[in-house]
Amino acid sequence: MGVFTTTEEYICPIPPARLFKAFVLDSHNLIPKIMPQAIKSIEIIQGDGRAAGSIKQINVAEGM
Repeated sequence: MGVFTTTEEYICPIPPARLFKAFVLDSHNLIPKIMPQAIKSIEIIQGDGRAAGSIKQINVAEGM
């Protein structure tokens, strides 16, 4: 078993708070829209999807 870690930084005109909201808090809406060939849907199974302990089910697209 091995562990690999990488770090990358990008300059982006979008404020960090807006990126965090999009990719962490609203990922269940955003990711299926930007990657429909890979992710069919993301459903919140338990919790509100924002707090610790929330469970999200990721449904991958057919053929993946």
